[in-house]
Amino acid sequence: MRHLLLIPVFLVGLAVHSCKKKEPADTAYQIVRKINYNGVSVDVVIDKPKNDVVDVLVLYHGTVTFDNKILEAAYNTLDGFKRILNRTDMMLVSVAYPEENLLMGDNLPFAEAALLWVKNKAAQELGITIRKVFLGGHSQGGYIVTRLNTMHATNGVIANAPGPLNLVYRCQLEETGQITNSIACRQLAATYGNTTTNPNPYYLRSLSNFTSPFKSDILFVQGLEDSPIQLYSWPTFKQAVNACTDCRERQFLEIPGYGHNSLFQSPIGQTEFNRFIQAR
Repeated sequence: MRHLLLIPVFLVGLAVHSCKKKEPADTAYQIVRKINYNGVSVDVVIDKPKNDVVDVLVLYHGTVTFDNKILEAAYNTLDGFKRILNRTDMMLVSVAYPEENLLMGDNLPFAEAALLWVKNKAAQELGITIRKVFLGGHSQGGYIVTRLNTMHATNGVIANAPGPLNLVYRCQLEETGQITNSIACRQLAATYGNTTTNPNPYYLRSLSNFTSPFKSDILFVQGLEDSPIQLYSWPTFKQAVNACTDCRERQFLEIPGYGHNSLFQSPIGQTEFNRFIQAR
C-alpha cells in the first residue's frame, strides 16, 4: 500500500473546467475537469492528443492518504504512464479519487464514476470519438482497477503492484508493533475492532477477496524486490486469480531486481505493458 510514484511533475492547468464545456476540435490539451456520473463527482486530469478519434487509458494513482495530495498524485500517475506508453495518439484520463476519512475500498464509487463517464459521456462532452478504453493503476490504483474489472468490461486492465492484498496480515503486523501504524488500519480498527477479534471485515476489503469474475483481460505486474508485506501475500493472490473459472485472460509479469515501481522502471515491464495494449 505504498505509494506515490516519485516522478517530477509541473502542476499546470489546475483550474477545474466545467464538464459541460467542450474543448476545440483537433487540439491537444491537458486540463483538470470535474466530471459527474449519476450524481457522483470527481476531478480528472485529461491529457488529450491532437487527434479526435482516440483510445483512452483511464489511470488511478497510489495511496497518498490526504486529499490535498490527490490531484498531484493524479498528475504524477499520468506522467508515469505517459512516459512508458509508446503511443502518442491515446488520451489519458487520470482520476483524482479521494482517500481521506474513507475506509479502504469506500472510494470505489468515485473511481467507478470516472470510468463510466469515460465510457458513456466523455465522447459527447469532449466532442471526440472513443474507440477503446483501458484501465491502468499503480499500488492502491492497481487495487482499484482490479476491483473495477470485476464490475465493468473494458478493452484491458494493467495493475502494477496492486494492493493491499491482505489487510488482515498487514494490520496484524501493525497491532503487534512489527511495522509502523497506518491511517488505513487505524480507521478499520476504529470501525470494526482489531483483527484478532473481528478479522472478517478486513478480509472482505482486501484485494484477495476480489479475484473473480474478471470481465476483461488483465496484466498484473509485480516487482520481486517489493516490500515483504506485498510479497508475503502475492503467491496466494496469484494462485486465487489463476483458479478463477469465469475470468477473462490473466497475465502475470514478475520482474526480478525491481521493487514497487517495477512497471515504470523496468524495460521488460514497459515492453509488456505496450504489447498488452497493442494486442487489444
